[in-house]
Amino acid sequence: MAMDDTREQVILVDASDRETGVADKLDCHARALLHRAFSVIIWNSKGEILLQRRAFEKYHSGGLWTNACCGHPRPREEVGSAAARRLMEEMGFGVELSHLGTFHYAATLDRGMSENELVHVFRGLYDGPVTPDPAEALDYKWSSLATLRDEISADRARFTVWFAKYVNADWPMALAPAA
Repeated sequence: MAMDDTREQVILVDASDRETGVADKLDCHARALLHRAFSVIIWNSKGEILLQRRAFEKYHSGGLWTNACCGHPRPREEVGSAAARRLMEEMGFGVELSHLGTFHYAATLDRGMSENELVHVFRGLYDGPVTPDPAEALDYKWSSLATLRDEISADRARFTVWFAKYVNADWPMALAPAA
């Protein structure tokens, strides 16, 4: 079930990821305040990446293809726990996640929203069933990294800003973890 975006709070941070306070999620994105976030990249044993197509009702970037899941830890919630929680909520499965590092990006989005996030990037390996919450994801697919790069190059507007940045930065798309 989708979270009520009007009530959710995010953790504000400085450039070193030290907490500086909390803010309402929508206000934070409207004002481009720097905050903590996470993204989960899931690989399968064939070396393919799990993509989801965001629900049109999302508060920004609706209908765009992106990584398996992303979100924000709640106040007093450890970021790895938040990533595991959202993976289950959005895509209907759990898997052990490894922390790859952090990635800062800022961007202007649709619907008057902006991003200014310090993102903790996680990866996992999964070959089981995927059952997305339709309030979160319209669809999903598995894609090779080569195909994904070609698709982003051909039509960047079909993908979320952050996911295209991960693919272009290369390190967040590190090879699939060992089985």
